[in-house]
Amino acid sequence: MIVLKTEEQIEGIRKSCQMLCRLLDSLDGRIKPGMSTRDVDAYCHEWILAHGGKPACLHYEGFPAATCVSVNEEVIHGIPRKNHIIKEGDIVSVDLCINLKGYISDSARTWAVGEISQEKEKLIKVTRECLYKGIDAASQPHARIQDIGAAVYKHADRNGFGVVRDYCGHGVGLELHEDPEVPNYTSPMISNPRIREGMVFAIEPMITAKSHRVDVLDDGWTVVTADGRPSAHFEHTVAITHNGLEILTQI
Repeated sequence: MIVLKTEEQIEGIRKSCQMLCRLLDSLDGRIKPGMSTRDVDAYCHEWILAHGGKPACLHYEGFPAATCVSVNEEVIHGIPRKNHIIKEGDIVSVDLCINLKGYISDSARTWAVGEISQEKEKLIKVTRECLYKGIDAASQPHARIQDIGAAVYKHADRNGFGVVRDYCGHGVGLELHEDPEVPNYTSPMISNPRIREGMVFAIEPMITAKSHRVDVLDDGWTVVTADGRPSAHFEHTVAITHNGLEILTQI
């Protein structure tokens, strides 16, 4: 069931999202060769607590960290580890959720670490573009959820990249995962509700260098590309208000 949020609830979610945006902004230039993915998680965890929030991912369905940190072929849900050392030429996706006084925000970005290959550079660029094309589709009059996936898929496919189908965006705000699901492709087999005022959801393209197929590692969480090629991930939480679509995780 899709829960339509009140203006008061959207304001609470907005404050959580603005906090999350500031945290992600603070990671610009901070992720460097020699750091571990656990170092990234520790910084984010401490930052959230210091600013009065709670890490919403920590212990969610057993996830053991505050932050999902995914490197290169890791698509999403990478578990931060002390022995997972970030290297020059890597791309690192950080997916974060904050609980601020009961209101949940969700956003992700992918960073280049030093000089990266042209393939990875294009992948990051196109994935970010896919996010904003999906947002633009959602903002149109009478739009439906699958309009988002159509826009994302078209742009990724035009550039020769794959679109992950096993995972998708989702409603968010009062819980970490709510209805509706927001896929990055289209299918007559999935729901396609009209986008309405009061909806709050996360749009999150997960784009791969080639194949859309993924596997889950033995840790039960880390999703990797089946072909070992790199993947990028960008995500915004958006709200549909009486003034139209608002990107909440962008200041």
